[in-house]
Amino acid sequence: MVQPILLSRISYLRTVHKTPSIVPLSLGFPYLDSAIYFDVTGEWCVDDRKQTVESNRISIPDVGQALQIGTTTQEILGHCGDDRRIDWGYLYLLPPTDLASDMIVSTTDMRDAFISTGQLSQSDSLTGTTEVGHTPPVLACVFDMDVETTSEQETFLTIAYDEREAIEYFEENLQPYWRRNEKTVTEMLTSAVADYPTLRERCTEFDAGLRQRCRSAGGESYADITALAYRQAIAAHTPVEYDDKPLFFSKECFSNGCIATVDVTYPSIPLFLLYAPDLVKGMLRPIFRYAQTDDWPYEFAPHDVGTYPKANGQTYRTVNDELVLENQMPIEECGNILITTAAVCLREGCSAFADENWKLLTQWAEYLVENGFDPGEQLCTDDFAGHLAHNVNLSLKAIFGIASYSILCELRGDEDCQVKYLTIANQMAEEWTQYADDGDHFRLTFDRPGTWSLKYNLVWNDLFDLSLFDNNVAQREVVKYLEERNEYGTPLDNRKTYTKADWLLWAATLADDELDFKQLIEPLWRFLDETHDRVPFADWYNTDTAERNRFQHRSVVGGLFLKLLNQEKHLLNSH
Repeated sequence: MVQPILLSRISYLRTVHKTPSIVPLSLGFPYLDSAIYFDVTGEWCVDDRKQTVESNRISIPDVGQALQIGTTTQEILGHCGDDRRIDWGYLYLLPPTDLASDMIVSTTDMRDAFISTGQLSQSDSLTGTTEVGHTPPVLACVFDMDVETTSEQETFLTIAYDEREAIEYFEENLQPYWRRNEKTVTEMLTSAVADYPTLRERCTEFDAGLRQRCRSAGGESYADITALAYRQAIAAHTPVEYDDKPLFFSKECFSNGCIATVDVTYPSIPLFLLYAPDLVKGMLRPIFRYAQTDDWPYEFAPHDVGTYPKANGQTYRTVNDELVLENQMPIEECGNILITTAAVCLREGCSAFADENWKLLTQWAEYLVENGFDPGEQLCTDDFAGHLAHNVNLSLKAIFGIASYSILCELRGDEDCQVKYLTIANQMAEEWTQYADDGDHFRLTFDRPGTWSLKYNLVWNDLFDLSLFDNNVAQREVVKYLEERNEYGTPLDNRKTYTKADWLLWAATLADDELDFKQLIEPLWRFLDETHDRVPFADWYNTDTAERNRFQHRSVVGGLFLKLLNQEKHLLNSH
């Protein structure tokens, strides 16, 4: 007797669109002779259910037949914004290549029919244009797996999404990175199927190695946390090529939809510094280009270059499409770019990337010298907390931004300039230690005794081997963070009970004692395990209730690899 098996389908709606996913399947006892059903729905390629789609059968050389579905309108790069789904390009389903398969275009009613009969209909029940509606069209396939009691059988099927064009970059449409050498969809699908066995072996080996490295750096809970973050940190970007160089665009998912946001890049870089520093450069190139145009009127660095997927100029908190000075992050973004640029140049052991943008980097370093120590009322990356004056943690960012510029000067061989800016950073650090001191810890703002905050920007003191601050500063902070812990973590500061997962991990990395580190991140592990918000990794959440605060599946979780980067900081200590 044939046992019908309905596989769990991948149910999320696409907000990040990439290339093929391979779905491996293995089956053993007790299912001796089983018919496997799998489908994907038209929901994957629309923004809302009122849109219409059409499907086709196509032939893939050396692979066989495949099903294709996409919107009828195909308005490529037709809209932008947050919490929007792609509605251009095409979704593909390829059944296993090593087994006899049946395919059909039908509705979700086909699932119940398969459970009853163990078979597909003999012909497509949907043709032409179809509204997705509440009973969406499906691309379905069924294949048999005949397994003896003492053996196993394994196969795989392929799902792919081709967006055709991925990013609008200063009014020019750019194709996805895999198309850079004029590769076609059929070539992409053919190579995906052919390369699967080798890639699977490499991925399995990489996964095991990365988990072991994370376990060695921070323990089992840390390895769990980074395992959840790894794919998300990469998938929340879109890679393209421009002028023969990679660009790597982030999206502020469930935040405001900004593209190539500097203070989203900054927390995400630890993962990419470890494995792919070229992608860090790909995050920064759009910002440098925008800052050189007449459309950017300020002497400090921009926050973003548009709203995903349109990178045509900043849209963050604009009013009537006009930039507003009060809504900018002057100290934040200058510091972020200088620190990030220094990190990638140290990783590569040369100043080449900084040299390309030296005039801007110098301008932003000077801005921090003049304005950074005691910031006026302004936003920082934690903009959900509102404007704040005399922000002690933001002052740290300015200090390390200036020190980063001194590192770049050293890499360029300019000793006089290196000494000048490092001296300024040291003087500011001494004043910071005096004026931020609140006894057993350091304040939220210079002018508010009895306050505290996570000083996550302090991590660069050790990572860059700068010694601007005595180690006692970090350890006093760690003791405070342990005292202020709630059930699911230490809050961002004394004003609210919410925290940010990336900043909590950075703050924990300040701990010299590994037990202190583990005590600070264990509540984060517990949040991920116990929260009722079953969504992709939420980085902003309440430490007393384990409820998320809107953010989810954002690229900032790349920052959770900071502990591993700190463990392997020799990669950044080439100066």
